[in-house]
This record gives sequence, C-alpha cells and structure tokens, in this order.
Amino acid sequence: MTERRLSAREVVALVADDFTELPSAPRESEPDGPLAWQGYDASRARAAERTGEEESVVWGRAGVGTSAAVLIAFEFGFLGGSLGERTGDRLEAAYTYAREHRLPVVSLVATGGSRMQEGMRALTQLQRVARQSALTREAGLPQIAVLRDPTTGGGWATLGAGADIVLALPGAQIGFAGSRVRPPDADPAAYTAESQVAVGAADGVVHPGHLRETLALWLTLLTAPSTTPAPPPRALSSSTTLPTTGWEAVARARSPQRARADAYLDAYFTRRAAVSGDRVGGTDPGMLCGFGEHEGRTVAYAAQRGTATRPAGYRTAARLIRLADRLGIPVLTLVDTPGAANDATAERQGAGAAIADLFATITTARTPITTLLIGEGGSGGALALAAPDNTWATPDSYFSVIAPELAAAILKRPEGQVRTTADELRVRPQDLVELGVVRGVVRGAAATHPS
Repeated sequence: MTERRLSAREVVALVADDFTELPSAPRESEPDGPLAWQGYDASRARAAERTGEEESVVWGRAGVGTSAAVLIAFEFGFLGGSLGERTGDRLEAAYTYAREHRLPVVSLVATGGSRMQEGMRALTQLQRVARQSALTREAGLPQIAVLRDPTTGGGWATLGAGADIVLALPGAQIGFAGSRVRPPDADPAAYTAESQVAVGAADGVVHPGHLRETLALWLTLLTAPSTTPAPPPRALSSSTTLPTTGWEAVARARSPQRARADAYLDAYFTRRAAVSGDRVGGTDPGMLCGFGEHEGRTVAYAAQRGTATRPAGYRTAARLIRLADRLGIPVLTLVDTPGAANDATAERQGAGAAIADLFATITTARTPITTLLIGEGGSGGALALAAPDNTWATPDSYFSVIAPELAAAILKRPEGQVRTTADELRVRPQDLVELGVVRGVVRGAAATHPS
C-alpha cells in the first residue's frame, strides 16, 4: 500500500456524517486469556495504549448520507485487527442491534484473521459471526463490506466475502491466506483488491475519497423496498413499425445500429450502482447487473449486452435477483443474446447448472420481475432471464427456440430456405404476443399490443 493505513476512527470519520459508539457487555476472562498465553494481557494493554481502543473492533450507529446504518470498523493497530472472544461479543452486539432497529450493516474490515493467543476459542468466533450475518440476511437487511488493507483469514471469509455488496480500497491485500502463510511461490498479485474484483469475488474498487458518496448511494438503493413492478422501458428504436417477416425481425435485432443495454439503462435510471461477479471465480462483461433509481424508487437490473452469455453472467444475474428478492426490490431484466455460450470452456464452467439456477431463481422470486426483449432472444440462454408472465418486446427484437440458420441446418434445408424458416418459427414481436409469450410491444412512448 502506498497510502497510510487509516485507524478505525479515521475510517469512520471518512464515511460517516455522524457516529454514536454503542457499548458491548464486558467479558470477564482468565489471566492471559483462555490458553493462559504468557504475555497476552500485556500485549493487549500495549495495544490499547497505542491505539486508544479497548478491542480490535469499534461499532455504533452512524449516518451515511441520508441513511442510518450500523457501522463496524476494525482497528488493525490492535493486535492486527484479529478476532478474539471480546471481538465476537462486539460483532454479535452490532448485528443484534441492527436487527432490532431494522438497520443495514456496513463493515469496514481490516484484519489478519483469528487471534492465535486465544486458540480455537478465537477461531470459533467465525461461526458466531457467520450466524449473526445469516440471521441479519434472513431479516431482509442489507450488508455492505468495505475491504481495507489487509483483509485476510476468517475476517475475509465471514464479514467480507459474506456481505451482499463487497467494495475494496485500491491496492488492499485481500485473501484467505495472509502474506506470511501463503506458499512461497504464490503470485502476490492474486491477493489484491483488483484481483478479487477481476475474478468476481468483489463488486468494485473505490478510492477513499469517493467512499462516503458510494456508501451513501448503496444504502439509499438497498433500503427502498417496493411491491410495484418496474415499468418496462420505452423502446429506443428508430422504427415505429413492426417487422413484416420473420427474417426482417432477425435482421433488425442483429443490426449494429440498434440500441443496446447500456443505452437502455442510461435512459431508464437517474443513477445506478453495479454489482459484479458470480462469487465463485468468474465475471461476464456481457451481463450488466446492479441497482438503480427510476422515478424516485429502486429497481434492480440484469441486462444482457448482445453477446453469448457465459456461466458467470447467469450466476451473477441469479445472485442479483436473489438479493433483490430478499430486500423486496423489483427487478428489470433486459434480454439480448444470440444464446448461451456453448464453447468447451463454458461447459467446464457449468453452463447448464448456471442456466438452471437462473431459471429457478426467476420463476420462484416473490419480488415482481419485468422483462424487456430489446434484441436477440436466442433460445434458453435468453429465456432464462425472462419473467414468465411479464415480458415485453421492442419492435427491433425477436425470440426463437433456435436461430433460423440452425433450424434450417437441422432440418437439412438449403441455405435459401433460412428466411422461410424464420417465418415458420414465428419470431416477430407481434407473433410472440399472439403466441402468449410476451404481453405486448413497447414503442417509443408506451407499451401496446400490436394491432
């Protein structure tokens, strides 16, 4: 790290407009802790004198922007921000307070892991923290983690990686293995904030100067439930007429001039914040996911960008929709893909399981989901992102069980019959309405049924 490591109080002041520290019940402990580790009490006393803190965690109620939250800040200067029994007491108290007062939890993490001077009694605090996090998740309250330098060991594997939204400071050392316990030939670049974002374990890197406004936006977006479905976006189409043939519908959807997901999201949301990654090692730039503000309320979004969707894209969308469902936030999905990626790498990455999981997530979600077909709707790879009873289409789109070219090849038809095959598949937006697959066609100003 090139920047000085901030103390717990400094990072709290960096993000909070106001902060009220709250007490935790004091714990009586044996001299030198549960292991009678020689010199442990003296080490804690020196850490307290050096940092001004009584433990490795400070917590309380804070105002961040217009939102109230429970703030947990680790003091790395206190025995490396390690988790001991007293740390567990404080973390449990923080989560309990959050549930009692219906507040989101923001953890500002900087820790080397469990405190070895307390042995297994320290390690079992991870189970305690994991349970509190799970209870808070079940209560429908969002959890945001900000990973500082370093975030390693059990702190990363519970408070960090277990959060709904994971942000990291630039260059922060992040990983389950700390710097002194990794294999000697380990690539240090793999244990950085930037690397964790690249492999889908974290949502983004945020500069300290932007952290307060970023957290304020996230807290605003994640604490605004609604039972009203998101309205479908208006069509960003230069044409007001519907295609006359199936092949014309395909050609329009494949046109490079057609508006893509980025344009639709920019037009629909006044501001938005992105989530990234499937949390199991992958990202897909062809799937945009996040939360945005539309006409004063929060809507989650998952949008395909016209490329073959990879397994990580489906898993990221499923993660996004499950989070929105738990928080009671409506979802908008934009369908635009020639189909699921079908190369050998995609198969090895579990394409079938990823698509199956997204199908199940959408069809069982309690929060309302709205879908707009904005381009190509290629088979199950597109249908997996579509709401079963609330899907709309634009004039520049088509949906098909299979691409017309592939259908003709399977039927052993000559190339000249591809266009006829497209007609037979009934892929036009108006065909989809007649077949009951979509509710209507969205025009430039409103959603209508075709005449």
